[in-house]
Amino acid sequence: MGFITIDPPGSIDLDQAVHLERRGSGYRVWYAIADVPAFVAPGGAIDLEARRRGQTVYAPDGRISLHPEIISEDAASLLPGLVRPAYVWQFELNEAGEVEETDLRRALIRSRAQLTYEQVQRDIDSGGAPENLLLLREVGLLRIELERLRGGASLNLPEQEIANDGDRYFILTSPPLPAEDWNAQISLMTGMAAAQLMIDGKIGVLRTMPPPDRESVARFRQQARVLGTPWPEGMAYGEFLRSLDTTDPRQLSLMHAAASLFRGAGYTAFDGELPAAMSQAAIAAPYAHTTAPLRRLVDRFVLVICAALCGDTEVPAWARDALPELNSLMNSSNQLSSRLERGALDAVEAALLSNLVGQEFDAVVISGAKPPNGNSQNGYLPVGTIQLANPAFEARCEGDLVAGEAVRVRLVRADIDARVTRFELINGPAGPGVSGTPAGAG
Repeated sequence: MGFITIDPPGSIDLDQAVHLERRGSGYRVWYAIADVPAFVAPGGAIDLEARRRGQTVYAPDGRISLHPEIISEDAASLLPGLVRPAYVWQFELNEAGEVEETDLRRALIRSRAQLTYEQVQRDIDSGGAPENLLLLREVGLLRIELERLRGGASLNLPEQEIANDGDRYFILTSPPLPAEDWNAQISLMTGMAAAQLMIDGKIGVLRTMPPPDRESVARFRQQARVLGTPWPEGMAYGEFLRSLDTTDPRQLSLMHAAASLFRGAGYTAFDGELPAAMSQAAIAAPYAHTTAPLRRLVDRFVLVICAALCGDTEVPAWARDALPELNSLMNSSNQLSSRLERGALDAVEAALLSNLVGQEFDAVVISGAKPPNGNSQNGYLPVGTIQLANPAFEARCEGDLVAGEAVRVRLVRADIDARVTRFELINGPAGPGVSGTPAGAG
């Protein structure tokens, strides 16, 4: 079948194309990444503007691209049927899916097909998928098992996407498909290989994250207990997260609460001396961003550095000289992107609920707070966080809330301009069923 791309519907900035084949009892994986350095002159206007932007930023009504669209959506994009320059990773895997050999070189490639995750999942489930897709599942499952064995974790929350039908904005919530996880494992494998190359070469930039502290782990264990799904002693937290059913409102609440364990991620550049901290705790291994250069600045530099290390050539001076500023450039860009995405979601959530002020909902308490001395004094109102099931999002709620309880709440504010929604507790637990449906809505 050759190289294929797998992306959400409508994507045209295609960073990656994959091809897999059997190799004796093991596997060979080719992973082509868009050759953005071929189109961006170091020190030129596009390079300088890309450093200022850091990454493509997505908003409900469009996106602000890292690079000009003529590059990101045309000349450098791995669109089907077109010859494109790429950095091509080649991995030799054993029967357990472990990487035994790694190579990286520049080449011209042509993607044979542009597929969506839904198409891939449907083809595989039907039993009629070509070998390339069957091997994607096979290798993906092996890599997931390796992730489990090394103690890695994935926060597989249902995806929330702001959509527009021409008249209004709304939030689409959908659970991740297994095919998304299988495909993500190829990207994770590549990021881990890139990190190891740079560590061995003592130059590069890693994506790092410290392990959760004891207080965060203890708090999450308590939340798991009160939400009715205790975290067994001795079970790695990654394995525990994979066991959760996000169609259950209580377990969905717990998955959201698990985000407290994924904090402190950043970038760590180095040249000549290895940093003290090199691991990404959620992945449970050293890791680097290298598979999305059309949409993320740092990946362009990682690709160039890794290609030089694989080819036993000098790392270009322009890439080496950029290392001291990449940490701050990417961290600032991530903060801006997060604020935009959170603000957009808050505004759309407020808009969705704006005509339901006064309605009652069922919810699950994610975190609660009690007033001093057990009663509301001097106008103090404790505020906690609840999880609604329909629409599926978190919200702030006033009242004496206890984590894990199913409660009945009333919407008291939905301010679109301020991007604020606020609920109040009505009168304690709502009972065993948690539908999230407003009263009187059927």
